[in-house]
Amino acid sequence: MSAKVKDVMTTRVVAVRKDATFKDIATMLHQHRVSAFPVIDDGGKVIGIVSEADMLAKEALAAGSGIPGIVPGRLSSPLRHMESGKAGAATAAELMTKPPVTITPDEPVTSAARLMYHCKVKRLPVVTEDGQLVGIISRADVLSVYSRPDSEIKQEITQNVILNEFLIDPARFTVTVKDGIVTLEGRPETVESGRDIVAEVWHVQGVISVRDRLTYPPAEHRPPGPGPLF
Repeated sequence: MSAKVKDVMTTRVVAVRKDATFKDIATMLHQHRVSAFPVIDDGGKVIGIVSEADMLAKEALAAGSGIPGIVPGRLSSPLRHMESGKAGAATAAELMTKPPVTITPDEPVTSAARLMYHCKVKRLPVVTEDGQLVGIISRADVLSVYSRPDSEIKQEITQNVILNEFLIDPARFTVTVKDGIVTLEGRPETVESGRDIVAEVWHVQGVISVRDRLTYPPAEHRPPGPGPLF
């Protein structure tokens, strides 16, 4: 079974209230050795993320460009315009990036990986359906599923996938797992059942790749139908 977010997330999450001050946030970032915090409202719902980058943007923009050869009036890129509102920010609600990118506990870890990759974030707040913060999942948490022992992966493939899901005798197959790479050998009864087994093995937690070495039965040859009457 593929791992879910709730299986690998951290439940002890440090968050900041929306009215937390710049100084408070900077102090907490240093104390907890993290680079970002979820921002929650008075009801405990996640409303944004405040990061070191957000705070550095405030400092850089509030002080002007400060870069030799750059005229402040010429810094009119869309990014500067979007970030310039943070120059006078004093609280988490004013500094934070919103809306936050979040995920729910029952989503598969693969969904968290896709979100992190496409949104270019290092961690995701984990929330309930109504937005309550229940955990956080990081890149390290996502990658932890690949530390699963090869022996456990093999056992799940032979017992849970081949035997329990497809009701096929595992003795028909040879399953080899090395560093998370699965090699499947044997002769499935049909091409369809073999393809289905391979597809299901890809979803087993800890599998990095699947090498299909199955010997498929030849395609059935159907006799040609009757020719045209005329």
